[in-house]
Amino acid sequence: MENRRTLTAGMVTLVTLIAFEAVAVTSAMPSVARALGGLALYGFAFGGALATSVVGTVLGGSWCDRAGPARPTAVGVALFCLGLLVAGLAPQMWVLVLGRLVQGFGGGLVNVALFVIIGRAYPASQHARVISFISAAWVLPAILGPAVAGLIVDTLGWRWVFLLVVVAAVPAFAVIWRPVAAISVLAGTPASARAWWAAGAAVGALVLYVGGHWALLVAGFAIVAVCGVRLLPRGTLTLARGLPAVVLLRGLAGAAFMQADVFIPLLLTRERGFSPALAGLSVTVGALFWSAGSWVQARQGQRLSDPARLRIGAASIAVGVLSAMAVTAAAVPVSVVIAGWCFAGLGMGLVSPGATTLVLRLSHPAEQGANSSALSVSDALLTTVALAAGGSLFAALVDRGPVAYLVAFAVALVPAAAGVLVAGRTFGGSAGPEAPLALAGERAGAGRG
Repeated sequence: MENRRTLTAGMVTLVTLIAFEAVAVTSAMPSVARALGGLALYGFAFGGALATSVVGTVLGGSWCDRAGPARPTAVGVALFCLGLLVAGLAPQMWVLVLGRLVQGFGGGLVNVALFVIIGRAYPASQHARVISFISAAWVLPAILGPAVAGLIVDTLGWRWVFLLVVVAAVPAFAVIWRPVAAISVLAGTPASARAWWAAGAAVGALVLYVGGHWALLVAGFAIVAVCGVRLLPRGTLTLARGLPAVVLLRGLAGAAFMQADVFIPLLLTRERGFSPALAGLSVTVGALFWSAGSWVQARQGQRLSDPARLRIGAASIAVGVLSAMAVTAAAVPVSVVIAGWCFAGLGMGLVSPGATTLVLRLSHPAEQGANSSALSVSDALLTTVALAAGGSLFAALVDRGPVAYLVAFAVALVPAAAGVLVAGRTFGGSAGPEAPLALAGERAGAGRG
């Protein structure tokens, strides 16, 4: 019990630092782009990290299943910190993007390892509760992140937004190392072929960002589609019920939220004249209500069925995206998108931890790494595709002002609307060969916090 408390405290601390980095970098990136003259690589700075995280999550999933989560966690934290150092010391935008690629790979390892740690170190009845703690770790960074990022940019410079996280991440990892190393190793099935498909998907995603020509964009999308489908549960693209639908929904929700969340601060700084700290207010409210939604689904979620709760979450994200589209019109007050992003954050709070809990519930313990990896891969790949499509259209239309932002937000609306439909298929059917546990536990509400 004491080890679990230490483990929980350490994981929350580590996630808090990761959350601060995500919130702060999103808020500071407009200043970074101005300082390094890299507006054309703006979307790549976010999407590139997601692309490499695909490889990290796939390798991390099979690695955790074979050898336990200790070494993947250690290597992931080390690479995450290395990427931050490269980005923080970057003399040019392309070097910063390179650092983000390394950071993304390390983050992918850490992300799936944390899921496996929760699945193996805690009883099923505590999964939702621990996941809600992890989501709650975004609260303080959500409140202080944009303001602190703005202060750091104005006083120390934007580089320290990256570098300060490294200083704090090492002791946070030291806290969790011993309990993580004590987690027993289960005999999982190696999935070496998946690593090659993951590498192919990452290459395809990178082609999307470095293309600049329609033929390369088409080639990038084709590579992502061919390789990505091999990394997801059978039946994902055909909307099979159960695990495949849960995995797909998580990707759709993440793509819609991230695509809009990246461009809202850029819109507010370039078109409305907001400071980085004020423009980051949308990031703040989104993260705050994400945590609130996670708390609701963990403690009150049993009042609704899983499909109903997930459908409400997806619809809330769509409302937030529509509010962002509305604010592209100069006559619409900024308060509209701030209010709308409260709904979007609440929706992610319902969908993200809810999907994670469902995947753990539908997975055999020896396959929690692979299935958690699929969940993260879906999120990363669909978000990467959305950012590539939205970023390419934005770059082509950037001289037309608000129209470019309107199109970028319209790209986010597509997966949000699709998520509303997919949510209805997250219950029933078969979990597939990757998750052989019977759905009796699903019907009994097993694993709810």
